[in-house]
Amino acid sequence: MRVSRIQAAENRETVINVASRLFRERGFDGIGLKDLMQAAGLTQGAFYKQFTSKDDLAVQASRRAMESATLRWSAATAAKSEDPLGAVIAFYLSMDHRGEKMDGCPIVALGSDAARQGSEVKASFEAGIKEHLEILGRFIADANGEEPDRKAMAILSTMVGALTLSRVVNDPDLAQAFLDAATEQVREAAGA
Repeated sequence: MRVSRIQAAENRETVINVASRLFRERGFDGIGLKDLMQAAGLTQGAFYKQFTSKDDLAVQASRRAMESATLRWSAATAAKSEDPLGAVIAFYLSMDHRGEKMDGCPIVALGSDAARQGSEVKASFEAGIKEHLEILGRFIADANGEEPDRKAMAILSTMVGALTLSRVVNDPDLAQAFLDAATEQVREAAGA
């Protein structure tokens, strides 16, 4: 049965969305095409009508994951617009976010994997990271009128590192301690 262009475009978006989540949960090499396409409700043969390779899908899924992360930051700040940095800190450095492997931060979930991927996957992450830095920079500049670039880098690095460490350990008290220590350091660095 022939698939319409509209259905083909919808199928492509579905595969990208599913891959974005599954790659965050299992890593780029942690799931094969057959299982990925099955999770998307499609056949493996349909994959090659949509993507040139798994690497092509990794680029698209990485971009989607970073876009999703930015949207989550926006949602957090919209809910607490009087303190946008505080809203991002509270969301990002939380035990709930720690547990969100499929929908959580793609930098934490895939950072080391992305470092071993091709330049296009890295470019997707780089674009998303720059957007995160820009957002943090605006929050910092709004808070104290300073040049925010280096502070934003330190804050993002601290947040990503703390969330990573909190996911690595089994002890929930130690995980919470990493998140709490990072929250304190980020607030101090931002002058908030």
